[in-house]
Amino acid sequence: MGRLLRSAIVLLLLMTVITGVLYPLAVTGVAQVLFPSKANGSLIVKDGKPVGSALIGQSFTDPKYFWSRPSATTPQPNNGLNSSGSNLGPTNPALTDAVKQRIDALHAADPSNTAPVPVDLVTASGSGLDPEISLAAAAYQVPRVARVRGMSQAQVQALVDAATTGRQFGILGEPRVNVLKLNMALDGH
Repeated sequence: MGRLLRSAIVLLLLMTVITGVLYPLAVTGVAQVLFPSKANGSLIVKDGKPVGSALIGQSFTDPKYFWSRPSATTPQPNNGLNSSGSNLGPTNPALTDAVKQRIDALHAADPSNTAPVPVDLVTASGSGLDPEISLAAAAYQVPRVARVRGMSQAQVQALVDAATTGRQFGILGEPRVNVLKLNMALDGH
């Protein structure tokens, strides 16, 4: 019995070292060599300082910026440690109230815009951290951003077009715009 117990403990310690230390170190090392940007969180750097990640949304509320999808994370928006959906079903009155408030905020920011509000501007993504918006959501916001910044809509639309990412492999997903990258392009313009 003692021999079996000793063998089991040695095997447990060996597997712990292999799977808990050596394997993670090897994977981290390979990732750092082959994919350093992705291994470090796909950080976007400006003037030598990280300003965000291309993979995690940020909350923008100033009318001169494009706004991201609403975040489902609480209490702090776009908190990567709190990633989750809202768990509010389509018949939940709390979801209906939240959507109405978000529509009202969009109309208050640009009262002259009578276009239908794209759904991704008023509903959170499954993770609550989506960094991208649809082309429709970007197009909806072009008049407001152009007016507030004193730019023509064509100038702002050109920045949206430059920040647009197409379908993956030409067939998967929908074209989309990374909001942080677009807002950085606006600030650089």
